[in-house]
Amino acid sequence: MDTALIYKSNALVEASYRLSVYEQRIVLACIAQVRRDAPLTDQQLYKVSAQQIADMTGTQLGTAYQNLKSASERLYRREVTLREAPNGKGRAKVRLTRWVQTVEYREAEGMVALRFGTDMVPYLSQLTEQFTRYALADVAHMDSAHAIRLYELLCQWRDAGEREVSIEWLRDAFQLDGKYPAIKDFKKRVLDIAVEQVNELSPMWVKWSQRKTGRRVSHLVFTFGEKPSEKPVKAQKPKTSGNAKGKDKNASGAIYGIPRAIIEAKARVGESYEDAALRLLNEAKQR
Repeated sequence: MDTALIYKSNALVEASYRLSVYEQRIVLACIAQVRRDAPLTDQQLYKVSAQQIADMTGTQLGTAYQNLKSASERLYRREVTLREAPNGKGRAKVRLTRWVQTVEYREAEGMVALRFGTDMVPYLSQLTEQFTRYALADVAHMDSAHAIRLYELLCQWRDAGEREVSIEWLRDAFQLDGKYPAIKDFKKRVLDIAVEQVNELSPMWVKWSQRKTGRRVSHLVFTFGEKPSEKPVKAQKPKTSGNAKGKDKNASGAIYGIPRAIIEAKARVGESYEDAALRLLNEAKQR
């Protein structure tokens, strides 16, 4: 299960819904079972056992068993609000639906079986290129539902490297419903925890800064990227070409306006030129 992949449509990733971390684990474990060479239907039952959850999260079987039972009962009542503009233009269509139409709790087997809701099927199938893809293991050890949601959003935006969103949009995506109205509480109770878990437990790193409208903090700017997949090696100076007259033509070039000499001097272990330049640029903005 650790290598299983999660596919969600971008409309679903950016939808408004509230799921606890245990409900997220059930849904993600079921999505990971969907075969890519077969159609996803609303008639198929997907099964998740307490043993699978325990193995995935590193928790005790008894704890996983109780969480699976209570989370499956809540999952049946959960709603999701989907917003989609026709052809990406015009006024968005809002659809209120449910994640699942059936939940069976098989107590003797310590297992849950569920059928996804009919309206959810198109969003959980890889029908277009506009889908977010990540490994179930990436979020398996997160115990913050907000961290899982943030990671999904970062996966969707991964090609951008930076994304600015309004505080209100993020509150809606996290379904806070008026909780933590003070920005300092929102940062402490939600944002800082989510960012910390993404950085510690996932293959991505993320940093954030804030932007004000007048005197009020109105937007957050996320800067993010993939962690090095190989053994960290400090950024090295480009090798010179065989031409004895000088260095490689890119050796003196700047990245994001920062000279390579400065990047080389301040690069951290494991950072590429581009990652180091992006970090220095972000640090300069925060001064």
